[in-house]
Amino acid sequence: MKGLGTALVTPFLENGEVDYPALGSLVEHQIAGGTDYLVVLGTTSEVPTLTISEQNAIVSYVIKQVNGRIPLVMGIGGNCTRSVVDRIHQMSDILSKHFAAILSVTPYYNRPQQEGLYQHFCAVAEASPIPVILYNVPGRTGVNLLPETVMRIYEAHPDKIIGIKEASGNIEQIKK
Repeated sequence: MKGLGTALVTPFLENGEVDYPALGSLVEHQIAGGTDYLVVLGTTSEVPTLTISEQNAIVSYVIKQVNGRIPLVMGIGGNCTRSVVDRIHQMSDILSKHFAAILSVTPYYNRPQQEGLYQHFCAVAEASPIPVILYNVPGRTGVNLLPETVMRIYEAHPDKIIGIKEASGNIEQIKK
C-alpha cells in the first residue's frame, strides 16, 4: 500500500437512507482523480450512525463499484475491543477476498492508558486476516497513541501492523 488514500463519506438522502448513486459517483470521482486506494467505513463515513445492515450494504456496494480497480481498506474500530474483534471475525471472508488492510482507530470515550491501547491493538492484529493500519486521532478520541506504544504493537505483530494514520498534529510525535 502506498500513495494517496481517500476515506469515503456516506452520502444520505433527505429521508436518511444511504444515497447509493451518490456514493457510486464519489467512488468514480476518486478513481478518476488518481486515488490509489479507498477507505470504506472509516470515521469520515459516519459509521457510528450506520446500522450493521447499512454498513454491510455499503461494503458490498463499494466492492462491486470498484471492481478490483484499486485497493480497498476497511475501517473497523470502536471503544469495545470485543466488539471490534467480533466484527473482524464476522467480516473475515470479505476482508480476505476484497480488502488490502484494516484501518483501526484508537478506542474513543473510554480513554484507555497506553497498556490498554497496546492490548486493544494486539487483539485487533491477532483477529485480523489482513494487515492493520493503526489510526491515532486524539482530538476525536480523547486518547493519544504514543510512539513507544506503536513500536510495542509493531514488535508484537510485525507481520500485521503495516502503518499508522497519525493525526495527533504533534510534529515531534509524528517524526518519532
